[in-house]
Amino acid sequence: MKTLLAVLFLTAGLTFAQQNSPASQSPDSNDMKGMNMPGHDMSQMGSQSSESSDETNAHVMHSMEGHHMDMGPHMKMTDLRPAQPGDAERAQKVAVAARAVMEKYKDYHTALNDGFHIFHPELPQKQYHFTNYRNAFAAAFKFDPDQPTSLLYEKDGEGYRLVGVMYTAPKRFTEDDLNQRIPLSIAQWHEHVNFCAPPDGQKQVVLLPNPKFGLRGSITDKAACDAAGGTFHPVIFNWMVHVYPLEKTEAQIWSTDRQHQHED
Repeated sequence: MKTLLAVLFLTAGLTFAQQNSPASQSPDSNDMKGMNMPGHDMSQMGSQSSESSDETNAHVMHSMEGHHMDMGPHMKMTDLRPAQPGDAERAQKVAVAARAVMEKYKDYHTALNDGFHIFHPELPQKQYHFTNYRNAFAAAFKFDPDQPTSLLYEKDGEGYRLVGVMYTAPKRFTEDDLNQRIPLSIAQWHEHVNFCAPPDGQKQVVLLPNPKFGLRGSITDKAACDAAGGTFHPVIFNWMVHVYPLEKTEAQIWSTDRQHQHED
C-alpha cells in the first residue's frame, strides 16, 4: 500500500511537471513521460487500474528472472564507445559515490527506514531491487550518484546483503544523453523492450517452456502481439545501469555479465 501511494503521488507530480516545464529545457530537466522504474510503468498509469498494473509488473518480474543472457530482441543495451579524455575520472566519481551509498545502506533496515521499498518481495529472486520512488522521480530531471533509484540486495538468510546500486534515466534518452551521466566507454545501460503481455487470465503462461508472451516470448512486435490478444509495450521500465562499487577492478564494478548472472 505504501508503494502504491508513493506511485500515485509521483504520478500526480509527473503530470504537474509535464504541464509546467518549459519545452526548451535539457533532457535532465524536462519531459517526464519517459520515466519508468522497476514495478511501475508511469507512462501507463493513467490507462490501467492499480491492481491491473501491479499484476502486470509481477508478471514482468517472472519473465525477467533467469533469462537476461538469452533475451535477444527483448533487451537493448548501449554500445561501448571509444574512451574519451576524462571518462575514467567521471566513472570513478560515480563509483566512489555509489560506494558511500553502499556503506550507508549496508543494513537493509536503514534503507527501508529511508523510503526504499522492496520490489515484489513475495517473488523468489536472485537479486532484489529496493527502490526509492522519490529518487526515481528526481533522476528524470538530474543525475545524482548519491541518490540511486534502487539498491541491489541478495537474500541472506532471513535478511538481505547489499551488493550494488542501480541508476535510471528516462527511456526517451538517447545514448548521448546517457553518456553525459556515465561515460559509455565504461558503463552499458540497458532497457527491456518488445514486451507482449498475455491476455487477462493467462498471466502464468509466461512461466511455461517456450512461451509466446513475456520477455522470453517468441512475440517481438505489436502486430503479432495484437493478433495473439496481448498488450504490446515497446519498452518496459526505463534505462537502467547496475554498479557494483565494492568490486576490485573497473571491469567488475561495471560488469554487465554480473548483471546477467544475478538473474540466471
